[in-house]
Amino acid sequence: MPELPEVEAVKNGLMQLIQGKQIRKVTVKWDNLIVGDVSDFESCLVGEQIEEIKRRGKFLIFTLTHYDLISHLRMEGKYEYYPDVVIESKHCHIYFTFTDGSTLVYHDVRKFGRLQLVKKGSALYQENLKKLGVEPLSAAFSATLLQQGLLKASGMIKPVLLNQQIVVGLGNIYVDESLWQAKVHPKRFAKTLTAAEIYAIHQAIIDVLTLAVKLGGSTIRTYKNALGEAGAFQQQLMVYGKSGLPCHRCGTKIEKIKLAGRGTHFCPTCQIEDKQDNRIFQVFKLDGEV
Repeated sequence: MPELPEVEAVKNGLMQLIQGKQIRKVTVKWDNLIVGDVSDFESCLVGEQIEEIKRRGKFLIFTLTHYDLISHLRMEGKYEYYPDVVIESKHCHIYFTFTDGSTLVYHDVRKFGRLQLVKKGSALYQENLKKLGVEPLSAAFSATLLQQGLLKASGMIKPVLLNQQIVVGLGNIYVDESLWQAKVHPKRFAKTLTAAEIYAIHQAIIDVLTLAVKLGGSTIRTYKNALGEAGAFQQQLMVYGKSGLPCHRCGTKIEKIKLAGRGTHFCPTCQIEDKQDNRIFQVFKLDGEV
């Protein structure tokens, strides 16, 4: 599933390709991708201009003349742009034809993606967006805020970071990478983490995502941005997809387990699973100190 860095790269590419264009026609070939009435979706978009494209967590928000178009790529959704002739495939499901003759195609092998048209300015208030946590690369994401969220959370740290309610945009790849950098086992219960460990996780999330955004995300299978370019962060991966290979830090073989239904990679030496789950959890002022 595209995570924050990949969605950010798609957003940036689309801004270069379609900002300012006006929609002449929309054709939906797989109705289940649309939230709401498909006929209304097609007709309401005619004449709309692409003013801006934003990202919130893993969601894309197309700001149009009268509407917001919310797009979630899910597992393998992607946008392909054709300046003239469209190259057809069985996985092309939605066509946005512009007045200049170019076309934006929504392509989705698994058909898990979703698009929803809502009143302009209301995207962030929709049910699937309004409960999202803080953006990890924003000034609002502090170590103190992360600690406060973890204090209220129940469960292991990896599933807690994946649920998007404390911090958004993290998926399987970037949680594994962040926890490895912070030297925290993915099965540690969130409430048992020390102030120093939370500070380390906070910094690791920022470091990992900043570099991943700079490199255009990770191309593990089929991901490419809207310009057709693959990401390069996969060359920087320390644990994800490295099962059986030596840890870059200590040389121990990386292990892979199933956690909350997700393949999870970690170093058993660098990331020790603490069995003491009942330690007292104290609130510290973490910003700028350990």
